[in-house]
Amino acid sequence: MSAHLALTQLVPFAAEELDKNKVTPGVLGFVVFAVLALAVWALMRSMSRHMNRISFEEPAAPADTAEAGRKTPTAS
Repeated sequence: MSAHLALTQLVPFAAEELDKNKVTPGVLGFVVFAVLALAVWALMRSMSRHMNRISFEEPAAPADTAEAGRKTPTAS
């Protein structure tokens, strides 16, 4: 309980030191952004590898025997 009380006493002192017109994300913001950027890069690299393994060539479809045997009616 004393740590919580000490922390609540220090918050107003730290808040007074901040310049309200200039707030930056700081080191933590940079680290979070860098981790997200690395994660996106790794996911894109993995997706590229998986897409390269896929064969997009479709096998030739066998001739449809039902349509080949059917004759088209002629107009008389």
